[in-house]
Amino acid sequence: MSVISSFLFFFAEKFRHVNLIIEQGNTSSKVAVYNKRHMEASFVFKKFDVEVVSSIFKKYPLTKGIFSTVIDKDDELVEYLGSNLRNFVFLDETVSLPIKVQYKTPKTLGKDRLAAAVGANYLQPGKDLLVIDAGTAITYELIDASGSYLGGNISPGMTTRFRALNLFTEKLPLVVEQEYIPLVGTDTETAIQAGVVNGIVCEMDGYIEMLRLKYPNLLVFLTGGHSFYFERRLKNSIFADINLVLTGLNRILEYNVED
Repeated sequence: MSVISSFLFFFAEKFRHVNLIIEQGNTSSKVAVYNKRHMEASFVFKKFDVEVVSSIFKKYPLTKGIFSTVIDKDDELVEYLGSNLRNFVFLDETVSLPIKVQYKTPKTLGKDRLAAAVGANYLQPGKDLLVIDAGTAITYELIDASGSYLGGNISPGMTTRFRALNLFTEKLPLVVEQEYIPLVGTDTETAIQAGVVNGIVCEMDGYIEMLRLKYPNLLVFLTGGHSFYFERRLKNSIFADINLVLTGLNRILEYNVED
């Protein structure tokens, strides 16, 4: 085989597994490019449409892709992806999964929640797992050692709580999180910050401690936009992984599409 032929073979083989992973959330969309199991690049977009996706196609030799959304499906975008990828998966309740789902209403199960559960199980197979996603909402997902998704809980996220206190009261100001949060506030602003942040910490630690009564070897993953903010505030040991949902989506894609 000539040097040029060897190079072309190497190039083709290297990029034969380039995956496009799209996680469309409530306020932004995360996009990642994976080469097999390795993330090559990631992006965050406030506006996400065909024009944005087409610019990514110009940069990478994409062959497979998965699209997960928690908002209404953009039919034009789905059609574009299906037409430009050799293999394309739109994540809904009909897609095969590498874990068992025992949720009673799979159609209403958030795809980000499902992907996070798959990602955690992929990274720590054969373990009892709790996944906490700290974003617009805070979600808790429980996966047992057999690989069964048992269900989870949903509560308001940190920014959502700050906004709710301002929106539903006449005199409470809109505040944001700070690095230093006192245990007890000494004015209205710090009282709100302490109430919201410390309340979330107690909520997270409380769930972990209660679940460890039944699952003593429970491993905890923390992900989402505020994951690192809460990581150092929790007293329980956790794995912080901001890309857990993307990892899960890539695993679902690989599970459904053979090379």
